[in-house]
Amino acid sequence: MENATYDVVVIGAGPVGENVADRVVRGGLTAAVVERELVGGECSYWACMPTKALLRSATALRAARRLPGAREAVTGDLDAAAVLRRRDSFASNWSDDGQVSWLDSARIALYRGQGRISSERVVEVWTGGDFPTVSLTARHAVVVATGSGALIPDVTGIHEVAPWTSREAAAATEIPGRLAVIGGGVVASEMATAFASLGSEVTVLARDGVLPRAEPFVGERVTRSLRAAGVSVRLGAEAASVSRDGDGTLHVTLTDGGRIEADELLVATGRTPNTQDIGLDRVGLRPGTWLAVDDTLRVVDDDGALVGAGWLYAAGDVNRRALLTHQGKYQARAVGDVIVARARGEAVDDRPWGRHVATADERAVPQVVFTDPEVASVGLTAAAAEAAGLRTRVVDYDLGAVAGSALHADGYQGHARMVVDEDRKVIVGLTLVGPDVAELLHAATIAVVGEVPLDRLWHAVPAYPTVSEVWLRLLEAYGR
Repeated sequence: MENATYDVVVIGAGPVGENVADRVVRGGLTAAVVERELVGGECSYWACMPTKALLRSATALRAARRLPGAREAVTGDLDAAAVLRRRDSFASNWSDDGQVSWLDSARIALYRGQGRISSERVVEVWTGGDFPTVSLTARHAVVVATGSGALIPDVTGIHEVAPWTSREAAAATEIPGRLAVIGGGVVASEMATAFASLGSEVTVLARDGVLPRAEPFVGERVTRSLRAAGVSVRLGAEAASVSRDGDGTLHVTLTDGGRIEADELLVATGRTPNTQDIGLDRVGLRPGTWLAVDDTLRVVDDDGALVGAGWLYAAGDVNRRALLTHQGKYQARAVGDVIVARARGEAVDDRPWGRHVATADERAVPQVVFTDPEVASVGLTAAAAEAAGLRTRVVDYDLGAVAGSALHADGYQGHARMVVDEDRKVIVGLTLVGPDVAELLHAATIAVVGEVPLDRLWHAVPAYPTVSEVWLRLLEAYGR
């Protein structure tokens, strides 16, 4: 068996693992990553990039049809085959050659196989067979960046019908005539939007509602839009059992006795950590569980004590702090920097908003849902702020009433909500729903992260006539 030693060993070469390794190498340490699938991970091949490619063409077509002059130039419908070809290009045709080349250029060693912790700071790489092929020893740290996988709900018969998860939906080679979706969250809403635009007859079984964690008006608007696009959205509906006929037809029986037929079934009911086979039992943890971490993302046990004397870290989805690629990369930068600091004996900046912590995971997570209309949010919802014990004021504004919105598209419809901490007079949350609101989000993120006082925000003058003028309108509605 081959043996090798590096300063840092990372299990998982998705965007989080890549960024951890890059950060420590830039800090003067050596690093190796272990990957059992494709270098680049979920986001590159089965999530962020291919799914947004599936959605973008329909978004552009809808935008053109909403604008006189452009509307008259549109003479056809969406070309599904062309959309899939473009999607394939953004998934690099499921080849990781480019990502591997980048690892080489960044001086990061790659080991392909299943990485398992075998003892203190030792990771074994298994490529099949009865014995590991490589044993990697980390001088300073082992980082778990294995991400998450789709959670399959406990529905009778579901494993026998080979349901789609987010992966199969993102990589579909054909558009099903009928698609049933179990779930109402981000994946369910985005894929219902995508496949309806590509020609599928879509039914969404949203037991807990559509986008239930967002502000209530978000789910209401997205639900109306899905229904206007021909999607059957069944709020409160829950699948009891599923089966598939010999001809391939799926039958979904609901808890209320109703039945649905479909050609494919997408389950989008949550995520589960990819920690089943990485050797957690060797460090006293239970395989298959989410990994709890301290402020600097070192793994801790149920009592909050450091695991492995502080050499084991977890970044990205696997620690369940914020299951978003950009937040995982944010954590990766903090982890890489703190490992370097500790290796050099330097001071650790673990104050809120310090270099070595991921404070934004709790206070300022930005997210875009690429439905029609788009949803962009950062920070706390009104309900979450109230639950946190903040004394707040909620300010709402009709996004369609902004002059820039009317120019952007005829009949523009949207809504903005600002949640203000009344004691500090700063914004703690902002949600926007409407066409193309994604590009407004970073300004809100800066305001929340920077804790910019409302009095100072009055001096941030939005250009006229742009949709960003909503910032002025929200402040006017709040009052000075």
